[in-house]
Amino acid sequence: MAVDYGDVRTGVAFSDALGIMPGETLTLTERDAGTLAKRLAALAAQRGAGELVVGLPLNMNGGEGPRAEKTRAFAALLEKHAKLPLALWDERLTTVSAARLLHDAGRHGKQNRAKVDAAAAAVMLQEYLARKSAVAGDARRGGEPQP
Repeated sequence: MAVDYGDVRTGVAFSDALGIMPGETLTLTERDAGTLAKRLAALAAQRGAGELVVGLPLNMNGGEGPRAEKTRAFAALLEKHAKLPLALWDERLTTVSAARLLHDAGRHGKQNRAKVDAAAAAVMLQEYLARKSAVAGDARRGGEPQP
């Protein structure tokens, strides 16, 4: 389960049953971090999530600012409530990619903000799953590069 944490809206994406690609997405509206962490932990349990991926908003230079610090604190709270392994994932440009995908699909405007948050979580989850699959493939090949 991937989480694109926000102060007001938080995008959530679940992988398919095989953990290969993103499936269902949704957006939660919640301002209180503790309540949100509990809601997400309940969703993770309900959907049988095996791990959590939380987007870490890094600056374009790769450094961390106040938003990343706030997200790290939220991720620790979520991990405590969900009791699942949690990975932080560089989410730079996922919202831009998600907005572009929605725009290209003919969906744009203010009413799509919630959809952008959910789509950003799906983009992040897709990147995470692809990287995880590539790492697993490298391990199966003994770490040798694939031609």
